[in-house]
Amino acid sequence: MSELDIERDAAAVNGGPAPDAPSVPAAVPAEAIDLEDSWLYFNRELSWMDFNDRVLQLAEDTTLPLLERLKFCAIYESNLDEFYMVRVAGVHDKIVAALTAGGADGIPPAEVLAAVRERAISQRARLEHCLVDELVPAMAERGIRIVSYAEASTEELAEIDELFNSRVFPALTPLVFGVGRPFPYISNLSLSLLVVLRDPVQDSEVMARVKVPKELLRRYLPIGDGRTFVALEDVISHNLEALFPGMEVVGHTLFRVTRDTDYDVSDEADDLRRAVEEEIRRRRFGEVIRLELEGELDPRLRERLVSLLGIGADQVYDVDWIGMDDLFDIAGVSGFEDLRFPPFSPVTQTRLQAPEGQTMDLLAAIREGDILVHHPYDSFQTSVEAFVRQAVNDPDVLAIKQTVYRTSDDSPLVPALIQASERGKQAVCMVELKARFDEQANIRWAKKLEQAGVHVVYGIPALKTHAKCVLIARREGDGVRHYAHIGTGNYNPKTARLYTDLGIFTVDPDICSDIAEMFNYLTGYARPQNYRKALIAPFNLSEGLLAEIDRTIEAHSPERPARIRMKMNSLLDPRTIQALYRASQAGVRIELNVRGICALRPGVEGVSENISVVSVLGRFLEHSRIYCFERPDETRVYTGSADLMPRNLYNRVELIIPVEDEGVRHEMIEILDLSLADNAGAWMLDAEGEWTRRIREPGEPVRDVQATMIDRSTSRAVEAPQTF
Repeated sequence: MSELDIERDAAAVNGGPAPDAPSVPAAVPAEAIDLEDSWLYFNRELSWMDFNDRVLQLAEDTTLPLLERLKFCAIYESNLDEFYMVRVAGVHDKIVAALTAGGADGIPPAEVLAAVRERAISQRARLEHCLVDELVPAMAERGIRIVSYAEASTEELAEIDELFNSRVFPALTPLVFGVGRPFPYISNLSLSLLVVLRDPVQDSEVMARVKVPKELLRRYLPIGDGRTFVALEDVISHNLEALFPGMEVVGHTLFRVTRDTDYDVSDEADDLRRAVEEEIRRRRFGEVIRLELEGELDPRLRERLVSLLGIGADQVYDVDWIGMDDLFDIAGVSGFEDLRFPPFSPVTQTRLQAPEGQTMDLLAAIREGDILVHHPYDSFQTSVEAFVRQAVNDPDVLAIKQTVYRTSDDSPLVPALIQASERGKQAVCMVELKARFDEQANIRWAKKLEQAGVHVVYGIPALKTHAKCVLIARREGDGVRHYAHIGTGNYNPKTARLYTDLGIFTVDPDICSDIAEMFNYLTGYARPQNYRKALIAPFNLSEGLLAEIDRTIEAHSPERPARIRMKMNSLLDPRTIQALYRASQAGVRIELNVRGICALRPGVEGVSENISVVSVLGRFLEHSRIYCFERPDETRVYTGSADLMPRNLYNRVELIIPVEDEGVRHEMIEILDLSLADNAGAWMLDAEGEWTRRIREPGEPVRDVQATMIDRSTSRAVEAPQTF
């Protein structure tokens, strides 16, 4: 996302507590407060809407580069689409099942759904104002134009007509429905034109659907010098007569449906891959959750479309600009570097830099001590990829085991496992087939790996494997030494340049043994009894972190205070929140950096007045996780794959490790310090559920965690330039 340098007043986030949510009660004695009371918890869905509101505020931020603001419009829309496909669909399911009770917050599903709709409509109005009234005119001033037929010049119209005849028309398939013809299937998030036709001979009206084939041709077609764009649906709608010769086009409107894409795989599935493939096919026909309409539509025809889709009126959204996620087409226009963030390239971590004229031996460097890499500032290519590549080429390496949750089509890591297998090494890949929206890509990789002789396992049907680790076994002397990489992010070189993630390389025998046992659990038929150091869900992760909170409470005193600080993506688990409330009641200072969902209510007297919550959004998506427990006689730091949500703690295989190397622990605490102190792209959460932009006081220096890390990375590159 974006590095920020903000000088303006904060924009308060729309939407605090849900309608009719209980107000925060007056102060009462701590021992009399029931920490399970629903008023102490924010609703998950509404908290997520607040998160996406913060993304919207970045699009509205006039201090950011123009094309970056356009990207934030697209990010907001993409986020919202997935939210409706999964979370809103789940709320609908609860209503259909007549479930009246909510989660820990106690808000009934019907009220949640109504509040989500209200916020979505309000945020949409702001988003469209930002795009139409601010960004589009500002881009036009710089020569980046989105033109309609009415605005196009004679030369541009001629080029558009040529585009239609040569590329667009052959890709179109108009489908009439009614008069004995069934209503066509409308795929999830596809753009469609609803066309009303009149037959002048029979004096009758019919309706047709024309799919806008953006997947084949792009949504916004470049013309002229490549800096002018025309919307594909605009090209089609002005040539409808060519699709329906002899008919009168009475009118048309653009629409899009969002479907329920969630699914469950049976715990008893004999063939997990086949079961997932079948569920993916069924997902295409999921229930319609949302209908978006752009343009005027006769009420009678609108009612018919709603009826054909089998939805209610409260699932229809009237918008002026459907599918803003396609704005990435325009944001990627060539040139205009001054309208983007300054260019940045990752550098090689200092301890992984080879002396001049020599080849870097990563395994030797890891033997000297644990190594921390912080992406995207530290290069993924010269750390994680180089680690696996060296293991593949090392004749003494016996085995390479890796988890794959999400990866890219061009990732070199999975092909590296194929090479390892071809060279006689034991190669094991734990592929998570149930990684939402990446299932098909993972199935393709799994098939290629199996065909190459790699041992491919799919984990356990009831649990998603979300752990991020690579384990290497190497013959050394008379024995075998293990090397491990444990990360907070996916093994995906693309997101490694967009997400902030941490990774630790270690040869710690206890941690490596724990990871080896975790792989045996995933690939074999075993139930580990005791892990040495690692916290692994669903076995000991929750209990391990709760025990650390309890130890911090016991160690705290006014004379020798303790502190808890955490950085994560989401905080939702009631047990963990209650433990943090107890720590606050005991006087422990708690500082939380939560990027997205936060169900904890800070600042409540007698419960959470010692807890502060900050959310940092910026150029990069903050994805790393750090759990730090500072006690008078010790500081314990953990990192790994898990957020503090029930699904992570109880329904997934997750891996968290203690950070015991003093140097690595110091680096990680410094990252935590910078993240919590950020005043450039930070929002603070209050007891009423309001997220307010943190504003610098007069004379206060800018503290931008991402800009600071970029500056440090750039300085290292100048000192020891690297070639990637």
